[in-house]
Amino acid sequence: MPNLDSFVRIPRDRIGILVGPEGKTKTYLETRLKIKLEVDSQDGGIAIVLTEEQTDPSMLLRAKDLVTAIGRGFAPEVAFRLIRNEDDVFDLVDLRLVFGRSDSDIKRIKGRIIGAEGKTRRLIEELTEANITVYGHTIGIIGSYEEADAARHAVQMIIEGCEHKSVYKFLQRKRTEMKKEKMQLWETPAKDR
Repeated sequence: MPNLDSFVRIPRDRIGILVGPEGKTKTYLETRLKIKLEVDSQDGGIAIVLTEEQTDPSMLLRAKDLVTAIGRGFAPEVAFRLIRNEDDVFDLVDLRLVFGRSDSDIKRIKGRIIGAEGKTRRLIEELTEANITVYGHTIGIIGSYEEADAARHAVQMIIEGCEHKSVYKFLQRKRTEMKKEKMQLWETPAKDR
């Protein structure tokens, strides 16, 4: 198998978090995913290389998502959700793509997404069961596809200027739908699935 690798650049102030105390986070990622992380602490460059033990090339994408998630503000324990549950996804909203380089607009929207004392972000997390981080010019989301999709939609509504109460109503409705779907899955006899 050819030596596959990928490259990610993360903010320098997140390198220590990625490496972890005494290198434990980096070692855990390398061992669990059977990859090698080559960290350039000067510019934040991270080369991700599959080891010969790793026969699944899709692990390169999973490792890239994990490194990016940690680099964009997630605590490693939260980012490890991507390892624990292979159905979980990482989504990233880059506010520069919406507002260009307007720092004042980005700061205003980040404030609306976080909410007073973190209320809005906390409600999005509670109602979707996704994890959200606001870091720099990005909004990071980790959750199942449905959870991440609902959280991204809520973030998009806020970016578009919707009132918070409209976003909360949407999230309540979405939570009810997701709960119904889970209940139907459990109620459906195995032979009908």
